[in-house]
Amino acid sequence: MKKIIIICLCTLLNLNSSFSQGNNLPHLEKKNGDLQLFVHQNPFLILGGELGNSSASSIDYLRPFFPYLKSMNLNTVLAPVYWEFLEPEENKFDFSLVDGMISEARKNNLKLVFLWFGTWKNSMSCYTPVWMKTNSKRFPRTYDSTGRSHEIFSVFGKETLEADKKAFAALMKHIKEADAEEHTVIMVQVENEIGMLTTAREISKTANGFYNSQVPKELSAYLLNNQQALVPELKDKWTKQGSKTKGTWTELFGNDSYTEEIFQAWYYAKYTNEVAAAGKKEYNLPMYVNAALPRPGRKPGEYPSAGPLPHIMNIWQAAASSIDMLSPDFYNPDTKYWCDLYVRNSNALFVPEMRFEESCSAKALFILGHYHAIGFSPFSIENAKGKAKDELSNSYALINQLSDLILSRTWLNYDGFLIDKKDGVQEVQMRNYKVKISHEYSMGWNANAKDSVWPSAGVIIIQLSEKEFIIAGTGAVVTFENNDRNFVTNLLKVDEIEIKEGKEKFIKRMNGDEDHQGRHVRIDAGNWQIQKVTLYDSPAKNE
Repeated sequence: MKKIIIICLCTLLNLNSSFSQGNNLPHLEKKNGDLQLFVHQNPFLILGGELGNSSASSIDYLRPFFPYLKSMNLNTVLAPVYWEFLEPEENKFDFSLVDGMISEARKNNLKLVFLWFGTWKNSMSCYTPVWMKTNSKRFPRTYDSTGRSHEIFSVFGKETLEADKKAFAALMKHIKEADAEEHTVIMVQVENEIGMLTTAREISKTANGFYNSQVPKELSAYLLNNQQALVPELKDKWTKQGSKTKGTWTELFGNDSYTEEIFQAWYYAKYTNEVAAAGKKEYNLPMYVNAALPRPGRKPGEYPSAGPLPHIMNIWQAAASSIDMLSPDFYNPDTKYWCDLYVRNSNALFVPEMRFEESCSAKALFILGHYHAIGFSPFSIENAKGKAKDELSNSYALINQLSDLILSRTWLNYDGFLIDKKDGVQEVQMRNYKVKISHEYSMGWNANAKDSVWPSAGVIIIQLSEKEFIIAGTGAVVTFENNDRNFVTNLLKVDEIEIKEGKEKFIKRMNGDEDHQGRHVRIDAGNWQIQKVTLYDSPAKNE
């Protein structure tokens, strides 16, 4: 009897330990309507930078960059893990690079997001092991409409999928063994910029057979049950064909390259989902996939088609339940346009990659503020230098000060703004006040105000209470107007502050020239400040 009791107690202790560990894992959780990342049970905002593609191939090369990145006010590094280095010989794994990155990140109090460069990287299969690349019979490649093969492994290669699942599961198991207590690794990207080139879909006997077959019942059921949640681009194609739930791909979606892209996306997503599920079974970290955005006017096959793009996001969401987010990689200036598309259908925004340039500092404020994004990360961060590097560092320093307040969700309103010459004035409603945000150059007194291009300005505005606001950023002028025209809104006080360890530190009162004698709140271009503003209302007319 005593033996049975001891066994039962041990079992309960093990179950409790497993539950505790699972509950304490980095995870995504909805709080006050926003999906947030939690690390050690606390909300976490990723202020990141992604390493260049080749930088993580030697820990000796990479080691000096970690303190440099920490000095830039990053809290997270996005780092590739290459399949060819992880499994140089089949079934023989080498985790030395992974361990080296975890060790260096810990030394510098940085978190890691690992990028699995598995079957595909920027469409191609360039980071797969040599023993796979040289065996196209076992690991088949894709073909275009001319019958020419490409260095892109076929999504229909069963052994390719099983090999990827095995390697990714081994990686996740090792991360758990090395990091289950510290939680240095907080999230994982599965594959990298999946996309089909130079055709919209694979062309082969196997692919053609699937394309001419019935659309999977799983997708048909999703379309039927989620009609109101379909993005317009997909819904239009489906409804124009009569909203059928049975038939071939062309019968459901029409006979064009966009239907071919939908077909390819379904099988890319199913493949990726199996890889992610195999990894989560070993260690259940949040996982996302990223997309290379198409240039204007390009058709499927002329851009990396069928990846997790916004016009086919429903296909990915239907097929890949183990993927937590679909994320855009930015190499074009249309930030708001693409971010708006990626927050549809309850997809949380995370920007894991953006061309590194001066505007990144303002875009970080905008994306984290306006979209309540999980994080932001410019590309090739280890090569950052000059003004762009300094301004990103300043931007991250401000956001770091505000992060506890942002993540607490105790404010009344929280928004971010990106301002340039094209969008020089923006307005937002915050409770009883209309808030107008202008570019500092719009005031006209700056010597560069007549320039054809204005530097991107960015600002975060947090409404703490009815009449208290935090304004943080650079290059912005902010005014307040009461919705009730019987009252005029004035600035009671404007204080420059710092926030250290959750406490405000007063720097100086700015009720003179700095706020134009009470006319507006202003942060000059090139300056980075946090200002706390208190309003008061007075009667508009003498009664």
